[in-house]
Amino acid sequence: MEHARTILRQRLRRRFRVRRSIKGTAERPRLSVFRSHKHIYAQVIDDATGRTLVSASSRDRELREAVAFGGNRAAAEAIGRSVAERALAAGVTKVCFDRGAFRYHGRVSALAEAARAAGLEF
Repeated sequence: MEHARTILRQRLRRRFRVRRSIKGTAERPRLSVFRSHKHIYAQVIDDATGRTLVSASSRDRELREAVAFGGNRAAAEAIGRSVAERALAAGVTKVCFDRGAFRYHGRVSALAEAARAAGLEF
């Protein structure tokens, strides 16, 4: 139990440290990533107004058929492509990447690379 509490505390500290330096604006909103064991979520957020401009997740109805399991790199790549396509359709071309409390590794980096390949700049 104590180990789980320590891990959670480290994750919160890492998230606050990342968010201290990253702010989303209207010209360059924030691409925020959250991952759980089963799913991965991404949203493009304008912090000035507090609005989510676009979002995509492995739980979306149209992406559920394309993704067999939401907790792997293939799902993260599909979500990265999807959020980039939706952002470009909404007129967003540049974002700042917010990895949250997660290391830039594995599924988080797969999502970022797929979003870059689909046309988002960050």
